[in-house]
Amino acid sequence: MTRAIILSVIFFANCFSSRAADPSTSSPPTAAKTSWSVRDFGAKGDGHTKDTVSMQKALDACQSAGGGTVVVPSGNYLVGSLALGTNTTLKLEARANLTGSPDIDDYPLVRIRWEGEFTEGHRALISAEKADHVSITGPGSIFGPPISVSSLRRPRGPALIELANGTNVVLDGFSTQYQQLWSIHLVLCQNLTVRNLTIRSINFNGDGIDVDSCQDLLVEHCNIDTGDDAISLKSGRGMEAVRLGRPTENVVIKDCTLVSSIFAGLGIGSEMSGGIRNVHLENCTISGRQNGILFKSRDGRGGFMENIGGENLTINNSRTFVAIDLLKKGIQASDPVPGAVEKWARVHNISFKNIQVNNVAGLVTATNIPPDRLLDGLSLSNITGTCGRAIALANMVNVKLAGIGVTGFQGPLLTTNNVQGVGLEGAVPPSSPTPNTP
Repeated sequence: MTRAIILSVIFFANCFSSRAADPSTSSPPTAAKTSWSVRDFGAKGDGHTKDTVSMQKALDACQSAGGGTVVVPSGNYLVGSLALGTNTTLKLEARANLTGSPDIDDYPLVRIRWEGEFTEGHRALISAEKADHVSITGPGSIFGPPISVSSLRRPRGPALIELANGTNVVLDGFSTQYQQLWSIHLVLCQNLTVRNLTIRSINFNGDGIDVDSCQDLLVEHCNIDTGDDAISLKSGRGMEAVRLGRPTENVVIKDCTLVSSIFAGLGIGSEMSGGIRNVHLENCTISGRQNGILFKSRDGRGGFMENIGGENLTINNSRTFVAIDLLKKGIQASDPVPGAVEKWARVHNISFKNIQVNNVAGLVTATNIPPDRLLDGLSLSNITGTCGRAIALANMVNVKLAGIGVTGFQGPLLTTNNVQGVGLEGAVPPSSPTPNTP
């Protein structure tokens, strides 16, 4: 996987004149400016004065010069929506805080993708559209606008950070705090690195990172604690997304802490009509009030989820380790995928190994699978720890179970309905009262 890098772009001014051959009348070339402080453009950082215009002037000057770094020194900057251009790094220095304005007029209406479909919505606090080599770096912080702005739905209120249709994106080393809406929305981007972030959000729809039809993404060393999904992988809903044909693919999430106080540590779907594939988790600690890892879809989505798995994970204090619900999760599309079989998501090759679970109510809950489109390939191996219930599966083929060493559960270790594979010995049908089998 390629990695985005921050470019220092060097320009030259004072070109030689027609008399350049005469050393007494010529000047040597000098490097053009590659760093701008928002203070030099009038930003006060006093927490009361709106610094939107001053900061945008600094960003525009950077873009006009061909790129560089816009520096935000220590201070509290009250701002409305800001737009970053190509080859721009926004650097938030220590104790530099950006806070979103409470005035909705400070967030212009633009075309966005929201909950899987393109519509009108308010531009994010920090945005970039069709801008390449964009970076936002810390160690400063970004605070979203108040709930009077973030609770808007028609049209959608501003996300905290929304980067669309760009390549070579880096988010590194800053902290965020928001509520009610997605914190970081990455849509239709390629080659992204997200590292060393601390993300906090509360309330329903308060996702941490939403990855929406993006390719080649690394998320590492992030600490995310949210009201909704800590990380959510998406690719649009309905025929609009099928026609666009932009899956979320080639995603690595490693060395992260993912916590959700409402829904899932990692959510996959439900907007996934464009497909989600090649996702790998490793060395993560995950907890979700409802689910550790949730695969979700419904009729009318179509699309696919394939080659998704993880290893060396710890799941704490969750209703499930893995839940798979493909029947009725999410809003129906305005133009749903038709067909008796094609309307269901195709799910193939889900694999998890070397998992430790602690205080998990249900180890694996995967019974809401359409019988018209069986899940093909679920592998679970070397799972230890404690749970209240064990494994319940339905409508699957090519299942492989090995080394399931959990304890403390009530009822059978394995409940199956229309499931084929290996390692299914001792499975009972859903209605069976078979006692606990350690």
